[in-house]
This record gives sequence, C-alpha cells and structure tokens, in this order.
Amino acid sequence: MKRSVFARMCGAVAVVGAALAAPLCGCGQSAPPVTNDEGDASAPPEPVTLFPDAPPLPGETECKVVIRTGIPVPSAIHVPACTPVQYATNPPSGGDHWGSWAEYKRYEAEVPRELYVHNLEHGAIVLAYRCPASGCAEVTAMLEEVRTEAASDPRCLTLSGGPEARLVMTPDSALDTPIAAAAWGATYTATCLDKASLSRFVADNYARGPEDTCSGASAVDVDRPDGGAPDCDGALPDDGAPDASAGTAGGGVP
Repeated sequence: MKRSVFARMCGAVAVVGAALAAPLCGCGQSAPPVTNDEGDASAPPEPVTLFPDAPPLPGETECKVVIRTGIPVPSAIHVPACTPVQYATNPPSGGDHWGSWAEYKRYEAEVPRELYVHNLEHGAIVLAYRCPASGCAEVTAMLEEVRTEAASDPRCLTLSGGPEARLVMTPDSALDTPIAAAAWGATYTATCLDKASLSRFVADNYARGPEDTCSGASAVDVDRPDGGAPDCDGALPDDGAPDASAGTAGGGVP
C-alpha cells in the first residue's frame, strides 16, 4: 500500500522550492488522506479475496477471507467523548474518533469503535471478533496467538511498563463476519480460521497510521471500572459543551 507523502512526513517540515513549509500533523487535526495504489484518494480499492482450505465457522456457508488496503480516510478529527461516529467500512479503517484511545491489550468488554479508531491512527492493529451466544473459544484462541506472536515494537519497548506492540483485541458486536482486523486504511474480514493470512495482514499493515506512536498518555482500559474510559451510558454529549479531549486546528493530545 502506498502512503501519501504527507502521511510519511507527519511531524516534519517539508521545504518546497526555496522556503515553503508544509504544516505539522498533530493528533486531533485532519489527517492526510490515505490513497490507493494509484495515488487516487477517491477511487475504491480492489479487494483481495482468498478461499483457504478450512471449514467455515458456525453460521457461515464458506471459508472466505477478504483483504482491503488503500482505503481512503478523508477525515480524522477528535469529536467529544461519547459522540457516535458512522464509519464507511466494517470494521472501521480510520475516521473521526474520540480524544482518548484504548490501552494495548486483550479486552473482555467491547472497546467502542470511536476509541479504537484512535489506536489505528497511531499505527495499531485491532483484532476483533463477533461471538454467537454459544461462544467462540477457537476464534479467540487464534486471535490471541496472532496477538502474542506478533513482532515486538521498538517504539513500545522503550516505554517503562509499556506493551510489546500496538495491538488491541476486542469483541465487536457490529461486525458482519466472525473475525476481522483493522489498520489505518486497511481491513481484514474472515468467515473461517486462517492464522497465516491474518498474521500476514498484521505484519504488512502495522505502524501505517499517520501518527507513528506507542504513547499511552491518554490511553484507557474499558475492562476496569477505574480505567478512565468515558462513562457514556448511552447518552450523547451536550451539543454546546466543550470537550477537553477534542482536537483543535492547533493540535491536540498526542
């Protein structure tokens, strides 16, 4: 996947000609759009479809893996916490999001999409699953293997008490498929267990967000009552209420 010039130079000043400086990219600002392999930010990307030799998961009719890359992300700004955001892909592959993000770990509670999209902006991979009432132990076992076997991240290892890598594993009841993964500008969906293709997706799309950071400064843990996650209770924020986590044109939290 080809990243735009501004995405690769986020946080740096580009000098064009004699003295033209490109603006800095700060968290909370509109991120440079992801383009497809032809450099067109509007044309839909061509998906890659695989049919692994594996049985379909319960409720599915065939074993199919679909990988999409180069998905355009036209906007990536902070919105007030608890504001719902509609995403163009399922799972989300970027877009507007809340000012905080999820700690990098495996979750039992469902991480709100508006939180984990912020993780994607930081270059993370989200491993998501949709469980039937009967459970999905084999799905979570495979995702946990992919999560724990992923390569360590030097940016994370320099942080005291930090994670080994920018990976979030969460249930997601809004998925169309039992298994999914997301990166900035890329998605993976599967109706069967295929560890090889999922591990490859993680390796190929890791650290591709416009903000390449492992920072935990505003990270929250939705599994812990004291984890700092927004207490939304299904209510929308007041339209006129200021939100300290929302980004501004001058930049926001990391």
